[in-house]
Amino acid sequence: MRRRRLLWQLYPSYLLITLLSLLAVTAYFTRSLRAFYERETISNLEARARLLEHEVAERLPLDGYGDIDELIKILGERSQTRITVIMPDGVVIADSEKDPASMDNHAGRPEVVRAMHERRGSSSRYSDTVHEKMMYVALPLLDDEKLIAVIRTSTPISEIDRTMGDIYSRLAIAWLIIGVLAAWISWVNARRISHPLEEMRLRAKRIAGGDLSGRLPVEGSEEVGALAEALNHMAEELDDQIKTILRQRREQKAVFASISDGVLAVDADGLLISINKTAAKLFGVDRKKVRGHTIQEVIANADIRYFVVQALRTTDDVEDEIYLENEDRYLQAHGRPLRDEEGKSMGAVVVLNDVTRLRRLEQTRRDFVANVSHELRTPVTSIKGFVETLKDGALEDPEAAHRFIDIIARQANRLDAIIEDLLSLARIERDAEREEITLDQAPLEEIIHHAVMATEPIARRRGIEVSERCNGTLIATVNPPLIEQAIVNLIENAIKYSDPETPVEVTADVQDQEIVIRVTDRGAGIAPEHLSRLFERFYRVDKGRSREVGGTGLGLAIVKHIMIAHGGRVEVESTVGEGSSFSLHIPVDKELTSQLSLLEHS
Repeated sequence: MRRRRLLWQLYPSYLLITLLSLLAVTAYFTRSLRAFYERETISNLEARARLLEHEVAERLPLDGYGDIDELIKILGERSQTRITVIMPDGVVIADSEKDPASMDNHAGRPEVVRAMHERRGSSSRYSDTVHEKMMYVALPLLDDEKLIAVIRTSTPISEIDRTMGDIYSRLAIAWLIIGVLAAWISWVNARRISHPLEEMRLRAKRIAGGDLSGRLPVEGSEEVGALAEALNHMAEELDDQIKTILRQRREQKAVFASISDGVLAVDADGLLISINKTAAKLFGVDRKKVRGHTIQEVIANADIRYFVVQALRTTDDVEDEIYLENEDRYLQAHGRPLRDEEGKSMGAVVVLNDVTRLRRLEQTRRDFVANVSHELRTPVTSIKGFVETLKDGALEDPEAAHRFIDIIARQANRLDAIIEDLLSLARIERDAEREEITLDQAPLEEIIHHAVMATEPIARRRGIEVSERCNGTLIATVNPPLIEQAIVNLIENAIKYSDPETPVEVTADVQDQEIVIRVTDRGAGIAPEHLSRLFERFYRVDKGRSREVGGTGLGLAIVKHIMIAHGGRVEVESTVGEGSSFSLHIPVDKELTSQLSLLEHS
């Protein structure tokens, strides 16, 4: 729909209001004036009829009506008024202008009817007798409250029409003059309002085009002046903000270009917004030519394209490690979705870090740990054999011998536990990499129950009760022994680092299409600075206490790699002085999605 200018909205409105007001006043005035003339005419006719009442009343008892008709004709001629005397039955006995014998019965005339019943009647209508529009007034003639006749006076109302016609002519001339003046005043007033606004519109258009130099004059009414000041202030603020944005943009471009990691940004439709030199070099493209292209056109590697799509679809940060087989390189990918204030997706930023060297070092370290573990197993076995020999009485000093034997045995057991954990860790990593870990659908309640039963002896010694809660119908696609080992490790840690007589709780449920197994304790808790490194090999929050309770430093690392082998993750939430909660997040098999949806709503 085409929009009209403000001038053509204001001007017709002002003119229409003025003309309608003038028309309403004119109509009211003319109607009132005509009503006034009619009331004056009725009043005069009534007065004339009153003057005749006595004369007519004296002549009515006579035998004939000739005297009354003669009298009425004389009085009608003198007063320039038509006078009619009507009997109660409607018969006309006298009329100032016509022969009564030739006149119709007047019993049904409106003014006569009202006069008989309301003591006075009046009406205005066309007279068939005199062939002219007349005003009639009728009065009853009473004798001792008995109606003996009706006296009716009338006069033509053409004079009123002529007078009103003259008034209409004069009003039309005045109406035309006032209309012209109103049109001119309305035009001037509308222009006075619309012209400053038109200037502001043009100025706003120049501001939108980038011209922020000019300023509007502050004049006119208070509102218009305030609006001009606001536009001037807006132009100044926009000028400052644009300069700031340009400066920040230059700084961001410099920082973006100097980042050693590959960085790329895409919009919600997957079109490339920006890419730095490192990422352009990684993908072998010209960063200036690929902007606005889809990621399928820019990125050849399917895993990286899939990761970008994940970053666009998720609401949280995503991380993954991508292997470029052709180049034998490993990339650590981190994606963050970009969302507006309403939560609507605007795109995503992906950072690619080349971790090939770190991966190779980590592989070397894993191999080293596995080799060292195999080498340590033989001396540990020998130490345990000597301990058995010494305990049989081979030493001369039994007291000292037993003391040393206990120490050797304790250390040997510790070395054995470390070796077992190292071997388990290496085995899990190896099987996961080779995809040799078998996953089957298994009931979680049974796995959790076995894990709780396995830790019952250590829990009983510390007076700790381990409770379990799991839906009996909850099924997960897992490797049962590995998941049981992960839960046992978490429960043992919870028992070891909790005060005696405090509870430990193991639960399993469905959250956001994931199966979450959570082990919660009421222990001392873990400080925030330790949480990020908690799942590293041999990392200890409290080294003295860890050795005191007999930990190897590998339990949580084993849990982490078990979850990685399942395509899941392990998370921890802890508050110092309140306790910790470790949770295993197991991804849901597609075949079990409908079943888990039912469990979520049950």
